[in-house]
Amino acid sequence: MVALKIITTILYVLICVALVVVVLFQESKTQGLSGAINGMAETYWGKNKGRSMEGTLKKATRILAVLFVVISVVLNLGFWK
Repeated sequence: MVALKIITTILYVLICVALVVVVLFQESKTQGLSGAINGMAETYWGKNKGRSMEGTLKKATRILAVLFVVISVVLNLGFWK
């Protein structure tokens, strides 16, 4: 049981680091005055965000966040005694 706790803890730390990195790679949603002056033009990249790098980072953030919560609950249930 101790080995399973160690493996789960290592996985938890790796997910934490990956979640921080993925969130830091994402672009800011605010554009300041440049967005207000230039307007929000619909482009090919704007319409296909799910297939772009931004869409991939968003999906990765969701998956890592769910794994983070699930492993947090598992580690705190106390099965390891």
